[in-house]
Amino acid sequence: MPFNEIYKRLVSAIGLVVLIAAILTLLAYFEESLRELFAAGAPMAGNVFDTVLKILRIVLGMAIVIAVVRVIAFSLMRAAARRSNQTEVSSLLKTVFSILAYIIAFFIIFQKQYPDVSLAPLFTGSTIIGIVVGLALQDTLGNLFAGLALQADQPFQVGDVILISGRGEGVVENVSWRGVKIRTFQNKLLVISNSVLGKETIEVAPKGNLNAKLVFFNTHYTHSPARTIQIVRDAIRQVENVSQKMRPVVRIRALGDNGIDWEVKYWLDDYTLQHDTDALIRQRIWYVLHRENIAFAYPTRTIHIEPKPVEIAHEELVNTIADRLNSVSIFAPLSSEEIERLANVSTSRVYAPGEAIVRQGQVGGSMFVVIRGTVKVQIPEKSYQKTINNLHENDFFGEMSLLTGEPRSANVIAVEETEVLRIDKDGLKPILENNPPLVESICELIEERKELLKSQAEIDYEEKAETKHGVIGSIRKFFGLR
Repeated sequence: MPFNEIYKRLVSAIGLVVLIAAILTLLAYFEESLRELFAAGAPMAGNVFDTVLKILRIVLGMAIVIAVVRVIAFSLMRAAARRSNQTEVSSLLKTVFSILAYIIAFFIIFQKQYPDVSLAPLFTGSTIIGIVVGLALQDTLGNLFAGLALQADQPFQVGDVILISGRGEGVVENVSWRGVKIRTFQNKLLVISNSVLGKETIEVAPKGNLNAKLVFFNTHYTHSPARTIQIVRDAIRQVENVSQKMRPVVRIRALGDNGIDWEVKYWLDDYTLQHDTDALIRQRIWYVLHRENIAFAYPTRTIHIEPKPVEIAHEELVNTIADRLNSVSIFAPLSSEEIERLANVSTSRVYAPGEAIVRQGQVGGSMFVVIRGTVKVQIPEKSYQKTINNLHENDFFGEMSLLTGEPRSANVIAVEETEVLRIDKDGLKPILENNPPLVESICELIEERKELLKSQAEIDYEEKAETKHGVIGSIRKFFGLR
C-alpha cells in the first residue's frame, strides 16, 4: 500500500476525532443552559433532553472508536498481508479485530452513560446467541482457526509439492482461510478444508529445494557390485532433471532371497516432474544393464534354470596358481614339485574396494600374492594413514608373518576390487620339513628384499633389525624345525 494513502487515512481520522471532540466539548459547556431552556418549556422535556444527550455522546464516542480502529486495523493488516501474500486471511483478521474492538468500546461507553443499567441480561442473551451461532458455524469456525494456525506456521507455500497420507499428492495452487487447493499429478484439483488438513500428516517438498527420490532395482549375485555401482551411477547422471549439484548414490539396500536389492538416490532440479524422472531412470537402468550383460534378479518363485558354468579342471587351476607362485621371488628356491604342492593348498580370495586385507598388529601366519587389482600399504603417521607403497598384479606382501609369525607391520587396503592368493603356514610347513636347506635360501631372499625396500624408503626396517641367523632361528622356531 502506498504511503500517501495511509497518510490520507490518518489525516482524515485525526480530523474526524478533533471535530467530534470539539462537539463533545461544546455540549459539555452548554449542557446546563440547554437543560434549563428545555425544562422551562415543559417539565418532561428535561428528561428527554438528558436521554438524547446520552445517546448523542454514545454515538459520537463510537464514531471516534470506529475512526481510530479503522486506521489501526488498516495499517496493521495491510502490513501483514504484504508479508504473507494472503489477502483473504488478512481481510478476515481485520474484520474480526474491528468487531471485537467495537463491541468492547460500546459496552464501556454505554456503561459510562448509564451506570445504573445492568448489562448482565444482555451478556446472558449474547452468550446464548453465541452458542447457537457457534454450533451453526462449527465447521466454518474450525476452518477459520485452522487456517489461522497454518498461516502462522506456514508449513508450505504455493508451488510446493505436498503428500497427504491417504488423500493425495500434488502441487499447492492456493491457500486460504477455508482450505487448500492442490493440483494432483493427474491434473485434478484436490480441495481439502483446513480443519481436516490440520489433523493430517503432511510431507512437504519445498519449491526450489534439492529434494531427493529413491528408485529400486535388483541384480543376480553373480555380478560384481563395484562394476554395477559404477555403470548405473554414470547412466543416471546423464538423465534430464537429475541435479548436477549432488552426485547420485547407488548402494546395496539388502541381500535378498533372489538377488542383490539396489537403491538409487538422486536429487531433482524440478520435483514436480518426479514421476517422469523416475520412469526415465528405470528405463536407463534397464538399457545399461542390458548392454553390460548384467541380469535382473527374479523376484518371484519361478524356477530359473541357468546353464551350468564350465568348471576349470583342478589340474589346470593348480597349474595356473603354480605359475603365479613361480613369479614370487622368495619361492624361487622351491622345485617344481614343491611349487605344485604349495599351489594345491593355496586359496583365492576377493576383496571389495576399500576393504582391509590385513591390519597392522594382527597375528601373522599367512602371506598374499595379488592376482588382479591394486592394493595400498599404509602405516599410521600422526593423525592419518600414510601410503608407503602400491602393489599390483604378481606383487606379494605378508611374507615375514608367514615365515616368522610376527604381527603385521602395516595395513594393506584394496584400492579396487582385488583378488589375492593366500598361502598359509600349514601349507608351507611340510615343504620346509622335507627340505630344511630351503630355510637359508628363503632367508637370503628376504634379506635382499629388505635392503631393496629400505633403499626405496618405503619401509623402515632399522627399528626391528635382525641378523640373518636371527631370522633363520625365528623361522625354524615358528615352524617347529630342528
